[in-house]
Amino acid sequence: MGALPEQRMSIITLGVADIGASRRFYTEIIGLEPFMTEGITMFDMGGFVLGLWERDKLHKDIGLMGNTCPQGISPNFAMAYNTRTRDEVDMIFARLRAEDVPIAVEPHEAAWGGYGGYFLDPDGHAWEVVFNPHWGLTPDGRVTLGNRRAA
Repeated sequence: MGALPEQRMSIITLGVADIGASRRFYTEIIGLEPFMTEGITMFDMGGFVLGLWERDKLHKDIGLMGNTCPQGISPNFAMAYNTRTRDEVDMIFARLRAEDVPIAVEPHEAAWGGYGGYFLDPDGHAWEVVFNPHWGLTPDGRVTLGNRRAA
């Protein structure tokens, strides 16, 4: 059994230099409609979420200080795997620790009400494993956004 119980990705968050400029690019030029714009911008991509977040805030969330990155870490984006339960986050991190996978941020309570942490793949790409009590998942793993189905 792999560390992630279901083969899917929930979110890619891009670390951006200017959240306003990036939001305008994706909304006015590309034509995407955001469903969230408070501090972070998120777009419903049909059961998958694209996020835009200030690069320094993403670095801090991943456990990096400022713009300095330990060798091998690619911090300008992070992928996320949303779990169905909080306990699933802990189960996944136990498996990752057992396999000596680098843990960038241990699972913890997030200020916005979720629970999760970050691990790094062999090339330093950051993966967040998170339980978001405000979103759901369909039986096939697609993100649902409150009462609005993402798929």
